[in-house]
Amino acid sequence: MTGAADIRLLLADVDGTLLTHEKVLTEAARAAARALCDAGIAFAITSGRPPRGMRMLIAPLALNDAIAGFNGGVLVNPDLSVIASHALDPVAAEETLKLMLDQGLDAWVYTQEAWLIRDKDAPHVAREAWTVQFDAQVVPRFTDAQLANAVKIVGISDDYERVAACEKAAQQTLGDKASAARSQPYYLDVTHPSANKGAVVETLSELMHIPTAQIATMGDMPNDVLMFKKSGFSIAMGNSSDAVKAQADAVTDSNANEGFAKAVRRFVLCPAGA
Repeated sequence: MTGAADIRLLLADVDGTLLTHEKVLTEAARAAARALCDAGIAFAITSGRPPRGMRMLIAPLALNDAIAGFNGGVLVNPDLSVIASHALDPVAAEETLKLMLDQGLDAWVYTQEAWLIRDKDAPHVAREAWTVQFDAQVVPRFTDAQLANAVKIVGISDDYERVAACEKAAQQTLGDKASAARSQPYYLDVTHPSANKGAVVETLSELMHIPTAQIATMGDMPNDVLMFKKSGFSIAMGNSSDAVKAQADAVTDSNANEGFAKAVRRFVLCPAGA
């Protein structure tokens, strides 16, 4: 583990970390991002959201570096031009969809351009559309062509134990053909094996010429643990599970109580000025 004083880049998750439960970017969070810039520390974000589902954050945070959507499935510049895209193997996509439906989960398919669903009234669709600020495309079924271009498939259920069980089943069934991890208790994200937040750390390290030991990461969910393991210093949110907290170097307050801003000032900025 590097000393916090060596941090040159902070990579943060979005939902549950940077934003409140109500998906609000607080003024304290904005101020923390400005303080990072003033201190010469780069700031980047990664999320299971599609890139255009993060466009509303680009200007308020004055983001200048790569943005990692779909947990790294698609990396874009701040103007949303694509740097790199990783689609699922078509066979893995078909296996993923079958597994999710067989396990009793609903499923969404994301391509680089579209969010595809089967039922506009299904759980979490309206909330997700409000969050990402664009609507899904309703299709009667997912076609072979759509699955061949899938960058992320999401399994959805409000039965959290069912989602957790499906996560384990997907990891066992898909092996190294895909990355499967929960981005929320009710969402299971399956992406290309190179599309995970640990790979995001390594990619940003290469793009920005910053050693991974000088990258700090902050998140709240199991899919954030991979980036914890690849970075020099990791911070779990106070709203994380105990299992996630145990994988981090430090724990901050919850996203309901300015945990992001507090972590920036306590663990990133203060050591640098000490």
